[in-house]
Amino acid sequence: MKTLSVRKIAAAPKEAAEVPALLDRDGVEWQPIDCVNWPEAYPYAPRVAFRMAHTGPLLLIHYRVREYSVAAVAPHDCGRVWEDSCCEFFSVPAADGYYYNMECNCAGTLLVAAGTGREGREHAPQPVLERVLRWSSLGRRPFAERIGEVEWELALVVPAATYFRHSITAFDGLTMRANFYKCGDKLSRPHFLSWNPIAVGKPDFHRPDFFGTLVFA
Repeated sequence: MKTLSVRKIAAAPKEAAEVPALLDRDGVEWQPIDCVNWPEAYPYAPRVAFRMAHTGPLLLIHYRVREYSVAAVAPHDCGRVWEDSCCEFFSVPAADGYYYNMECNCAGTLLVAAGTGREGREHAPQPVLERVLRWSSLGRRPFAERIGEVEWELALVVPAATYFRHSITAFDGLTMRANFYKCGDKLSRPHFLSWNPIAVGKPDFHRPDFFGTLVFA
């Protein structure tokens, strides 16, 4: 499984739209999300990459996507964002069996939940969600599927307190197991890509046993 060193940068963004320029300035490199784990059933592979840094109390995530179509139907946070054009970050912050899924569609609509397995997951409280800053190059309003190749970007500023089941105040020195995904369950060309490969028979992102490793400076 892959290991990624997550750099600490000095400047803290005041809004998510600042993230791409900050990561450019510090030379934070892109990482591909390109594992097509179920090629017979879901062969389509959009071009997707992410990059990540932290400031101590804030995690900065920037996605870049080029795909056949886009959609942002989910009307509110903690809706069915995985059915839209969606980028996802799953991570394990501690050794207690809990992992978090942070799923965001191409309009910045967000789902964050925690649990020890796929079932019975606890959604983040709305005040926690509201503190996650979001920027999308496609805007923040929901829209139905648009057919035709498009490139888009998404940036998130994630406070450490987003890990609401744990008492994390900063990312300095942490090691987390994690995976990144791109999906679009209800798009014209559904797809399920991952950063680290997933060796199971059908699409399933809730598999911490296939997570890679993030090492925070």
